[in-house]
Amino acid sequence: MPVIDITSQDQFTELTTENVQDKLMTLYFYTTWAEPCKTMSAVVSALSEEPVNKEVMFLAVNADNNAEIAELFEVSSVPYFVLVRNGTILHELSGADPKEFVKALSRFNGSLEAPSSQAGAPHEDQAAAAKEDEEDQPEETEEELIERLKKLTQAAPVMLFMKGTPAEPKCGFSRQMVGILREYQVRFGFFDILKDDSVREGLKKFSDWPTFPQLYTSGEFQGGLDIIKESLEEDAEFFQHAMHA
Repeated sequence: MPVIDITSQDQFTELTTENVQDKLMTLYFYTTWAEPCKTMSAVVSALSEEPVNKEVMFLAVNADNNAEIAELFEVSSVPYFVLVRNGTILHELSGADPKEFVKALSRFNGSLEAPSSQAGAPHEDQAAAAKEDEEDQPEETEEELIERLKKLTQAAPVMLFMKGTPAEPKCGFSRQMVGILREYQVRFGFFDILKDDSVREGLKKFSDWPTFPQLYTSGEFQGGLDIIKESLEEDAEFFQHAMHA
């Protein structure tokens, strides 16, 4: 089933309440400014055209243009996915990981058996294949790593490098940072440093900061948890000022 772009809350309500009994719905929250969303938009489009997903309803929701819908699902970072059936949230997934999304979709698509070792293979698009190719490449040089870190820190206006994901933080400090960003209604991209040792170690030197989480705005390092807390105590509009500096 082709991806449906949501243009209003009324349209969203109609599509999610009428004639959808037992139908699996995939809600894809994105923004036009977040670089990771470009990759995942291609993934979602490709998956929606797969015959095995013909009964799945794919809804694409621009989180900036549909703030009410995003708030309803407590979306604070993009890309963000919510799998729903019969009004029940089955699974939530945050981040640009094609393999994880394919795995979740396969798991809850009623037309599929439980995922096997080959379950994801027919559905992976070029983005997922490219990611696998990267893993087979020779170890990157220090210069290549620095260039990659520069791109990562600028992937979104606000970038959080954390342990785990906003939906499932893997340490208390990362959980607190996510909580602060949500409290101040800051939309942010994120990178799970537990999935990439090169980024995890390289970023310590790149930012000259030894611990995580680390927060960047417009590619500029702003600090870890304690510094962000102190900055907010001194200036309640710290995030607005940092993003427009």
